[in-house]
Amino acid sequence: MIRWMLVIFLALILISWFTPMLQKLGFGKMPGDFRFRLFGREWFIPLTTTIVLSLVASLISKLI
Repeated sequence: MIRWMLVIFLALILISWFTPMLQKLGFGKMPGDFRFRLFGREWFIPLTTTIVLSLVASLISKLI
C-alpha cells in the first residue's frame, strides 16, 4: 500500500512539472479537455489529453 501511494505521489509531481511544457505543445487544449470555474476556483479535467498520453506511453512500452 505504501509503495502505491509513493508511486502515485511521484507521478503527480512529474505531471505537475511537465504540465507547462505539455501545454506549449498543445496538450491540455484539445477538444474534450474541460476547463471551468466553480466556487471561485478554476478546475481542469484533461480527458482527451490523458487518453492520448496513455496511448503514447502504451506504444512506447510495446516497442521497448
